Order: sequence, then C-alpha cells, then structure tokens
Amino acid sequence: MILNEIKCTYLTESLRTVSLLSLRYSYEECKATADWLLAQAPVRPLLGIVCGSGLGGLAEMLKDPLVIKYSDIPSFPRSTVHGHAGRLVFGTLKGTPCVCMQGRFHLYEGYPIQKTTMPMCVFKLMGVETVILTNAAGGLNPDFTVGDIMVIKDHINIPGFAGNNPLVGANDERFGERFPCMSDAYDRDLQQLAHAVAAELDYSAFMQDGVYSVLGGPSFETVAECKMLRFLGADAVGMSTVHEVIVARHCGMRVVALSLITNQAVMDYDSEKKANHEEVVQTGELRAQQMEKLVSTMVSRNIFPSNTPE
Repeated sequence: MILNEIKCTYLTESLRTVSLLSLRYSYEECKATADWLLAQAPVRPLLGIVCGSGLGGLAEMLKDPLVIKYSDIPSFPRSTVHGHAGRLVFGTLKGTPCVCMQGRFHLYEGYPIQKTTMPMCVFKLMGVETVILTNAAGGLNPDFTVGDIMVIKDHINIPGFAGNNPLVGANDERFGERFPCMSDAYDRDLQQLAHAVAAELDYSAFMQDGVYSVLGGPSFETVAECKMLRFLGADAVGMSTVHEVIVARHCGMRVVALSLITNQAVMDYDSEKKANHEEVVQTGELRAQQMEKLVSTMVSRNIFPSNTPE
C-alpha cells in the first residue's frame, strides 16, 4: 500500500515536471523564430519596445517600418485583447534600430506564464540590448491622478508568491543564470533619464515614480485587495510587465518601464466608481502623444553608444 502511494506520488511529480518543461520554449525554438524575423527585418534591432493598452501609437513613430502580424510569426503567441493590435513592427526610432510589440500577452488570456514572456527571449536572440515597456495601470497611491506617468522603480510579483514565475522549469544557461538578481531589475540610469527628459518637455507635473504590482486578472481588484497592495508598498497595479521584466533581466537586457495611470483604484466601500477597460483605453489615447514624445526623446539621448540621432 505504502509502496503504491510512493509510486503514485513519484509519477505525479514526474508528470508535473514534464508539464512545466513543456510550457517553456526551448532555446532552439526561440532561435528559429528570431532567425525567421531577422530574415524579414530591414534592421537588426538594438531596442525593443512593448506597447501597453491604448499605447500602440509608439510603433507608428518608427521610420521605414516593416509590420508583421503575430499570427504570421512561427511559434509566436497571439494577442486577444482589445487595444492590442497584435503586430510586431521593425524600423528605426531616432536613428536606433528598433522592434516594437503592438500588443502583449497576459496570464488571463489563458497562456502559461512562460509563453507570455517568449518574445523577450526572441528579442535577446535578435540582438536587443535594452527594452522599454509601457502599460496601463490603476493608481493606488492617493497622490497619483488619472493621466500621470509613473516610472517604475521596483515591482511586487504577486503570482510569484504562489510559484507562478516565468523562469520555473529547466534553466538554459544560454539565456541566463539560474538565480537572476532582481534588486536592480529597473535600470537606474534610464529611470533618471526618463525624469530628466520629462523635465525638459515640461511634463514634470504629471510624472511620478513608484512600485508596480502585478496580478493575474482579468477581474479588476476588490477594495480589500487594493488596500492590501497599498499596505505592501505598491503605488500602481496592473496585469502585465513584471513577468516580461524578469525574463528580460534574466537574458541580460537593460529595462526601463513606464505605467500610465489610466484609472484610480477604488479604495472606499462607499465609492460609486468602478474600474473598466474602456476607461483604460480612453486615457491611454488621451496621454499617448506625451508618452510617445517622452519615449522617443529618451531614445535620442544616446541610450546606445552607436546611436545617431535623426
């Protein structure tokens, strides 16, 4: 009886391990996708940009663009969210060769966490050195207002508390080390650059910095959850970005991330306000031009030694 229980436990754990390994794209799969993209692309990108909800206009700033639908890319996931175009755009931004994701992938779409972050591995294998991520987020900090742009200085990975981390499974040293440090996940020099550029553009009035917390979604947070996150030190909450950051840093890329505060989280049981996706997209569209200007000006400030401004 005991022996049978041991056998069952071993079989269950073995199947679980196989399942976890099958969720991750292998180095060879990512390399094949990267090589396929590079064969189509007019440039070998140094910069990768990920556009959040309502912020896909960043890709429209690329010069001499080549647009490839996610559905045409071998092994690539598909974006299913309104406000995410589901396209990869190659081109140059202020003289820097760039690849831009118009739409990302989320846990709530049903993808395993390892597959939501597969594009970061492809970015690395295409030659990307720096990643700029944007997202739409709910404001938890009472000093924030709708329309603020928050430079992310740190994150809280709530799904990670339950072991839902994109690096779970066998580690391939060709991507990065087994236990990557996350205390410096967000490049401090690039954070300072974002604030310096914002000051020059007269954006300081709506610039913030803070801690971003990720949840699984797709339901928005309860009042109690918002209060808990604020107690933990989160200034904004969303359903993306953190997992991409973890994989990007695992791959050795520099990261800077910006949250557009598109709605104020409900922290009061007597409040009549309700979070909704339409408000998120609308606010993104209203602030999009400033976000685009901020990012493009940052890129023009010699993020890369070989960068030649237009």
